[in-house]
Amino acid sequence: MSTIADAVLEDRDGVLVSIEVTAGAKSDLFPAGYNEWRKAIGCRVAAPAVNGKANKAVIGIISAGTGVPAASVTIVAGLTSSQKKVRIAGITKERLSGLLFSKD
Repeated sequence: MSTIADAVLEDRDGVLVSIEVTAGAKSDLFPAGYNEWRKAIGCRVAAPAVNGKANKAVIGIISAGTGVPAASVTIVAGLTSSQKKVRIAGITKERLSGLLFSKD
């Protein structure tokens, strides 16, 4: 059985997080559940998936939720997909877990 921590991998620059984005949601929320099958953390943003607006919103909500600058959050895969890999520089898996997963 997988856990939400399976969506987070630590690397030398920080962490890589697998997320599943719902654009055009009623409100922004991160984390917004966990998809065990895809091993991805849910992320809801109110911004539409048009002209990169949802991607900018994803970066903003992850930055706010982790306390790292927006410049430290990068979408490394899935720019045009709801399935994304996001790198958060300057944070450890343990620290991210403490910030986000304790909210569940």
